[in-house]
Amino acid sequence: MISLRLLFYRLRKNPWFMVLFPLISLVFIYFILFSSSNPYLGNDGNSIANHKWAHEKENTFYFPYSSKYKMPKYSYKKKSSWLFNDRVDDIIPESHIAHYDLNKLHSTADAALNKEHVLVLTPMQTFHQAYWDNLLQLTYPREFLELGFIVPRTPSGDIALSKLESAVKKVQTDKKNQRFAKITILRQNSEGFDKLMEKERHALEVQKERRSAMASARNELLFSSLGPQTSWVLWLDADIIETPPGLIQDMTGHNKAVLSANVYQKYYDSGADKVLKRPYDFNNWQESDTALELARQMGEDEIIVEGYAELATYRALMAHFYDPSGAINAEMALDGVGGGCTLVKADVHRDGAMFPTFPFYHLIETEGFAKMAQRLNYEIFGLPNYLVYHIEETND
Repeated sequence: MISLRLLFYRLRKNPWFMVLFPLISLVFIYFILFSSSNPYLGNDGNSIANHKWAHEKENTFYFPYSSKYKMPKYSYKKKSSWLFNDRVDDIIPESHIAHYDLNKLHSTADAALNKEHVLVLTPMQTFHQAYWDNLLQLTYPREFLELGFIVPRTPSGDIALSKLESAVKKVQTDKKNQRFAKITILRQNSEGFDKLMEKERHALEVQKERRSAMASARNELLFSSLGPQTSWVLWLDADIIETPPGLIQDMTGHNKAVLSANVYQKYYDSGADKVLKRPYDFNNWQESDTALELARQMGEDEIIVEGYAELATYRALMAHFYDPSGAINAEMALDGVGGGCTLVKADVHRDGAMFPTFPFYHLIETEGFAKMAQRLNYEIFGLPNYLVYHIEETND
């Protein structure tokens, strides 16, 4: 904007404007203070807490985020005005074309220092406050942190969505430096993935159907939220309620294409009268000759699911390699991964590695993704001594 001194100088040189300027000012003030059709937020006498947000009026799911990502930047210039400058940052011409050079996009061991964008993706059938509280305690800079959720269109999904929206609104209307760069919430129109109770969803006979639905949800979420600025994708299940605060920095520091943390579970042991921990996720594994032979004997549409006595594979499960006295940053090569807490370089997904909803080498969902990543010549690793914790399960 021009200085007041320059403005008054131009007013003296243009007497006609001395008449128009007060009139324009009065009209402007009237619309700010007295117009009731579209009052400014907080300027209508009501508390901001009573404000009805856009998603509530239009049945959409938009939340405010950093102005840095409202629109792609562009180099077009409007004709300069003698009174105002020509900067119009938030108005994009209809014919605008955005250019992104993905060759300049990197995923490095110094992700936070290099301002690399991390996309945290969570399929959510139940909202756990402990999950959200843990997410908020992560120390990765929020200006480079984006969140994505997909919620099924079911009664329980509606409850989860309501709680998630409330939590998101509280953060995204807080101080600017506390807001996440962007938050995307999707509703899944396809078959929901929360049809079964906690115990039932682990039954072997439902695994193909259930995990196919989960794969579909993951793909919808990934393809809808992966942006041209995304360097890393962190798959974090909604049941993960405890991680180290430096989770993202710790995992990106290994600079691996695919890297999984070891998912354990804390539970109360009534006999010992204390909280203990036990292995939980058995989808992080190294392949075995037994499993390969088992696959050769299977039909095209059959899958191998880990952790079931009926399908003994004798694979080396990362969950059983935890060493409390070992180095927390110790790595081990993997052939299969789970989705509890898995970090993926965005280029792995861009190259075509997704979550198969169908048997892929007799694997499906996250384990099928691992096989697909390997077929694309990416190496997969796990952190056996780096623990994150799954919520204790109930059927309440």
